[in-house]
Amino acid sequence: FFGVWFTIKMKLAMQSISQGARAMRYFSSTQTQLKRHKIAWLPGDGIGIEVMDATKLVLDKLQLDAELEHGDIGWEIWCNEGNPLPDRTVDLLKRTDCALFGAITSKPKDEADLELKPELKGKGFVYTSPIVGMRQMFDLHTNMRPCKAYKGNPLNYRNDIDLVIFRENTEGMYSGVEFFPVAPELRTAISTHNKKFKRFEGVAADELALTLRCITKKGAERIIRSAFEFAKNNGRKNVTVCEKPNVLRETSGLFIRTARQIAKEYPGIELWETNIDAQCMWLIKSPQNYGVIVTSNLFGDILSDLSAQLVGGLGFAASGNIGDKYACFEPTHGSAPKYFGKGVANPMAMICTSQMMLAWLGEDEKAQKLQAAIATTLEEGKVQCKDMGGTASTIEMAKAVAAKI
Repeated sequence: FFGVWFTIKMKLAMQSISQGARAMRYFSSTQTQLKRHKIAWLPGDGIGIEVMDATKLVLDKLQLDAELEHGDIGWEIWCNEGNPLPDRTVDLLKRTDCALFGAITSKPKDEADLELKPELKGKGFVYTSPIVGMRQMFDLHTNMRPCKAYKGNPLNYRNDIDLVIFRENTEGMYSGVEFFPVAPELRTAISTHNKKFKRFEGVAADELALTLRCITKKGAERIIRSAFEFAKNNGRKNVTVCEKPNVLRETSGLFIRTARQIAKEYPGIELWETNIDAQCMWLIKSPQNYGVIVTSNLFGDILSDLSAQLVGGLGFAASGNIGDKYACFEPTHGSAPKYFGKGVANPMAMICTSQMMLAWLGEDEKAQKLQAAIATTLEEGKVQCKDMGGTASTIEMAKAVAAKI
């Protein structure tokens, strides 16, 4: 499914760097032979750990020739070190081909501050999402989220949904350019250049917060072209660009204009334009009409969760964060702390995510085998997790998929 679009032609030359502070979780640090791939293994928090363990069983059955090196990331690391994405993990990412990531716990700023170790409080540490930081640090500009209704899945909204959402991954409302409180000189500068801001002049400094929606032509071009290339290579007849240019005139306007320009290069693919609010309604009404949707960061986050529910929920929602030289693959669900340790999390999203990773690594045969095993397991319906109405545990579901390889 993803092989054509993801197959890569070049790899970065790997540097000879000593092992990190922590040993690999699944492989000895003293390898007797060079592995074909180096993968950063990032379980993170909560059920991320469990679904990664389950996915390891599937990758073992495929006999993937890879060195999996554990990396520290997430909430526990934040609480104990004041940085959820420590430098040693960044170094690990720099010396691997790609990353496979489970899930993380994230909380608002005030709550994050409260959970720091006592000796770290008041030291200037500020929590930021490690996955957002990773996307920006490694310029993983394309977030690809397939939403496919597998035959036999009792949670399908419809059985003919096969939608892929392309979400710009480094800009928009998630750029991280925020202000609170808003400094007087910034307020003055904004009022000088935009009179509409003057109605906020009387708002107290501690009662006003700002977040900038940053859209660049380069960022829009990359994600829109990725969507059109996927459509061309996979026989999709249309690409829907979803924004809100009637209200967000400058940022969404730039995105839409860029889409119109790029669409001219693909005469065999029709460009559809929708507004984000109407698109949410139409995905409920007739999701089978859409094959590829491309949008900005926040809108893509919303649409992909909505679309995931149409094909079984977050337990079936895979994604890839793709850059020019690196990629990080993750399920779209969170860490679900209340389910951690119970063995009830559906690992299918993580397993589907690993299938995307295999295709991106050029392991097309293994990717196709895994795709077939996933489809067969779901179609037979003999093994189903709790969210599907069954009784299978996380590990039992993974074993069922592995048995079909």
